[in-house]
Amino acid sequence: MTPDAGHEARYRAIAADLAAKIRSGEYAPGEALPPQRELSASYGVTLMTLRQALRLLSDEKLIVQQPGRGTFVAPPHLAYQLDSLRSLADDLRKQGHDVRTVVTGRAMRRAPARVAARLRLPPGETALRLERVREFGGRPAVHQVSWVRRPVADAIRDRDFTVVTLYSALADAGVVVARASEVVRPGLLDSAAARHLHEPQGSPVLVSTRITYTLDATPVVYDHATVLGSMMEIRTERAATGLSVTWGATS
Repeated sequence: MTPDAGHEARYRAIAADLAAKIRSGEYAPGEALPPQRELSASYGVTLMTLRQALRLLSDEKLIVQQPGRGTFVAPPHLAYQLDSLRSLADDLRKQGHDVRTVVTGRAMRRAPARVAARLRLPPGETALRLERVREFGGRPAVHQVSWVRRPVADAIRDRDFTVVTLYSALADAGVVVARASEVVRPGLLDSAAARHLHEPQGSPVLVSTRITYTLDATPVVYDHATVLGSMMEIRTERAATGLSVTWGATS
């Protein structure tokens, strides 16, 4: 066995041993692993070798490494907990705001080219187009159009989206959401959204586009939301270990 092969065998063996202890419950979900120096000493390897083993466990979503705090056993399904990937309506409700959803359109349609490209739809494939207005503080504040690819669309198209969020409907249909990619940019209110939001065309707005992916990296939902800039703002709390983003009413 070459030195490189022996090194790889050592860190893979350590990763396998730790993984077995995690899966057996010896290290419980949320529990901190021993410090890295203690682990490296117990396995008789260098810190570099141990860290390669921990990287494997992190790639398998078995552990979470928190800078300055340590290494922790991941909670079950940490990668796709919906609490960290909420809809806009859920974000507002969590902050104590009263949100009312009005469904203004629901139909299976051929997606526009830009949406079809983002969802990687086959030529001619239809998707569920779900159009909603969010009323916030007694006034329409958000116009949202969501496109959901099939076969997921067929499973959720008849849900009552005035009371059920799209992410909840996905979860009920057995769709595991892994992540979402979102861009928020300033814009001007177009004529289609202006009719629903009862504001003059050209008013300042925030435009959010979000693509939601399943565990196998399949794009399942494309969202386009127009948010009135006169009623809402984005607030952030920045820290050394991350960034928290929330929506709130303008003062």
